[in-house]
Amino acid sequence: MMDDNRDYMIRATAADGQIRAFAAATRGLVEYARQAHNTSPVATAALGRLLTAGAMMGTMMKGEDDLLTIRMEGDGPIRGLTVTADSMGRVKGYAFEPSVMLPPNAMGKLDVGGALGNGVLSVIKDIGLKEPYVGQTELVSGEIAEDLTYYYATSEQTPSAVALGVLMNRENTVRQAGGFIIQLLPGASEEIIEDLEKKLGGMRSVTALLDAGYTPEQILEETLGGYGLDISGRAPLMFRCNCDKARVEKALVSIGRKELEEMIREGKSIEVNCHFCSRNYAFTVEELETLYEKAAR
Repeated sequence: MMDDNRDYMIRATAADGQIRAFAAATRGLVEYARQAHNTSPVATAALGRLLTAGAMMGTMMKGEDDLLTIRMEGDGPIRGLTVTADSMGRVKGYAFEPSVMLPPNAMGKLDVGGALGNGVLSVIKDIGLKEPYVGQTELVSGEIAEDLTYYYATSEQTPSAVALGVLMNRENTVRQAGGFIIQLLPGASEEIIEDLEKKLGGMRSVTALLDAGYTPEQILEETLGGYGLDISGRAPLMFRCNCDKARVEKALVSIGRKELEEMIREGKSIEVNCHFCSRNYAFTVEELETLYEKAAR
C-alpha cells in the first residue's frame, strides 16, 4: 500500500457551474506501482497515466462501495492495462506485459501509443445495481488521455479534456506524475466552449507543468483561473490493493476439487501471485487439502 501525503486530488467548478474539473498529483503511487511490478519506462508511463485517470474518475462515483475498472486492450506489445479505483481515492492496477521496451516515438517521448496499438477501452462501473454499467470505445491513439477524452464524448456524452503525464528520472524512477480532467456540464454556453478550447489549445503540456513544480491547484489555476475557479474539495490518493490470504483461499476453493486435487498430487507447496500488487501467497500441501474439503464436489 502506498500512502504518500503528497499524492492528492482536488475537485473544482468554474464559470458559474458550467465547468467541473479534477486535478491530481500521483508521483508516489505511480512510483509504488513501478516498484511493485518492476515496470519498464514505457510500461510505467502507460500504467501511471491510467492509474492517475482511474483515481480521478473513481472519485466521481458517489457510493462508498462503488468500484470503477478501466481496461485497455490492444494489439501492441504491452497487450493491455487494467486499473481499479474506488470513490475514496484508492487505486490499483497492472500492465499485462510490464517489461516491454520500445524506442522513443517521433517526438522523442516514451511511446505509450505504440505499446498499446489498436484496440478497445472498457470502463466498468459497479455502483450496486444488478448489472454494472459498461462503456466501450475504440482506442483512438493508445496515448490514454486522448482515448479517455473520446470515451467521455461518445459513451457519456460529456465533452471533456483529459491530460495525463508521467515523467521519468534518468535512473527510471518516477520524477513526476499527475493530470487533470475538465468537463463541460449540460447548458455550458457556446462562448465558454470556444474560449476553453482556445485556452487548452495554447497551454503547456501537463508534463511541462508538473516538471515546473505545479501543484494540482496551480494546474487548474493555469487552465481555469479566468473563469472564477472554485475549489470544492481535496482528497488523498493512494495505491492500495485489498488482496489478502482469505480472498486468495476463496479463489482457490472456487476453481474446484479437480484442479486442487492435481496440485495436492504434485506434493509441493504453491505460490499464488496477485496481479494487482504482485504480492505472493504461499499454500502448503496441508492447506491445499483443507481447501479441497471446502471445495464443491
